[in-house]
Amino acid sequence: MNKYLILALALIAGLLLGTIFFGGLWWTVHKGVFSNRPAFWFIGSRLLRMSFVLVGFYFVGQGDWQRLATCLIGFILARLIIMRLTRTHIEHPIKAKEVGHAP
Repeated sequence: MNKYLILALALIAGLLLGTIFFGGLWWTVHKGVFSNRPAFWFIGSRLLRMSFVLVGFYFVGQGDWQRLATCLIGFILARLIIMRLTRTHIEHPIKAKEVGHAP
């Protein structure tokens, strides 16, 4: 198989792993905050997400540092995309205040 095709597939796999990891984190925070047992949600989700990502990186990397690095780039790109999609617009408290001048 072509080396560039393998690296492209590793990038896509990294994007998928990152989307599942950070999307799952976002979902866990929303679910856990309003739960009666938040520790269950946070610890369980973390174990599940970390296990999934570690197994995914293991199979994608297959001992090749270039595949592993490309998968990591995809993972980081997925983080940036999820952060942008789930951003809430909150004004910064310092910028929101009107600065008065001395009389």
